[in-house]
Amino acid sequence: MQITVTVNDQPYTREVEPRLLLVHFLRDELGLTGTHWGCDTSNCGACVVQIDAVPVKSCTMLAVMADGHHVTTVEGLEKNGELDPVQKGFTECHGLQCGFCTPGMMLTARWLLDNNPDPDESEIREAISGQLCRCTGYENIVRSVRWAAEHTCTPEVSA
Repeated sequence: MQITVTVNDQPYTREVEPRLLLVHFLRDELGLTGTHWGCDTSNCGACVVQIDAVPVKSCTMLAVMADGHHVTTVEGLEKNGELDPVQKGFTECHGLQCGFCTPGMMLTARWLLDNNPDPDESEIREAISGQLCRCTGYENIVRSVRWAAEHTCTPEVSA
């Protein structure tokens, strides 16, 4: 089947097997290995990407379902050589740990901050509750998201 998917603002047209998972399309067809393939049961959340700005576990979505949609991977958070505040926050506050869950956590955090620019700890924990980090008690991850919230520039509203 032929699909056209915009990934990190670049359109890609590929012939794919109808049963190919989006995580494998991103990693194997496009070489975007920042999206991790973890548990194979949709429990861990390491494979989270954004589809039309909404976090989705890419191991539960077929590549053909992304046809015509916009996909953002962790590689797409950086713009014009500048890391996203979420990426900076994970660096500044040691939210990276082993790094396996980090791409999915970052994309979920970006979604959260896009929809709630000043989340409290409980809102952050709820947002990331569908993802597992096997290294920590999530303290540094929560701290990283708070750092990003405090360092994200919001557009000024003109009167």
